[in-house]
Amino acid sequence: MPIYKTIFSESKTIIHVWKIEETMEALREGLTLTENSVSRLEGMKSVLHQKGFLSVRKLLKHAGYEDADLYYNEYGKPFLRDDMHISITHSFDFAAILISSREAGIDIEKNREKIVNIQHRFVNTEVDSLSDEDLVKQLTVIWGAKESMYKTYPYGGLSFHDHIGINPFLFADGRSSGRVIFDDWKKEYEIRFEFFKEGFTLVHAMLKS
Repeated sequence: MPIYKTIFSESKTIIHVWKIEETMEALREGLTLTENSVSRLEGMKSVLHQKGFLSVRKLLKHAGYEDADLYYNEYGKPFLRDDMHISITHSFDFAAILISSREAGIDIEKNREKIVNIQHRFVNTEVDSLSDEDLVKQLTVIWGAKESMYKTYPYGGLSFHDHIGINPFLFADGRSSGRVIFDDWKKEYEIRFEFFKEGFTLVHAMLKS
C-alpha cells in the first residue's frame, strides 16, 4: 500500500503516513540509497526494522526528497539539506515523516497494555489528569507527545519524566500543549494527536509561534 494518510497542518507542515504491507523487494524498488544507508539497512537483524527504514525512504521520495537529502547529527537527530525540519517515526505496520518550516516532532505508537507498567518512567505532572477509562490510550498520547517534543531537541540528556510535560487533554479535542525545560532550552509546543482504527496513536508537536 502506498500512502495511508496525508495530514496538512499549520506553518507549511505536512505529514505522510505509510502502512507497511509490501515485501522487502517491493519497498526497495525505485529507491536510490546512499552507501551509509545500505550499510545501516544490512546491519538490521529485524525485517520489521528494515521495512520501517525503507518505508521512510519511500515517504521521503513521495515528498520530493532523496535518501541523500537526509542526514543525522551525532545524537541521531535527522535533518534535511534544504533546512526544512524533519521528524521520522515507525512502529510495527506504520511509518511516518513530518516536514515543517517550524521545529516539530512526530511519533506513532501501537496502543499496548504494557505501557501501564512503565508509566512511572515518563508520567509526572500529568498524573492528576489520568483516569482508569482508556488509560492505555491516555498514556500512549502522553508518551507520543513527549517523544515528539524530545525529537525537536538536537542534543542528548533529556528526561521524559523530569524535563518534558504535557497539559491535560480530551480525546475529542485531539490536541493539547506541552513544554520542554532543560538548561537553556525552554520551549512551548502545540500538540495534535489522533487514533487509527488499527490500534495505533499518531502524535505530533510543533513549536509555538
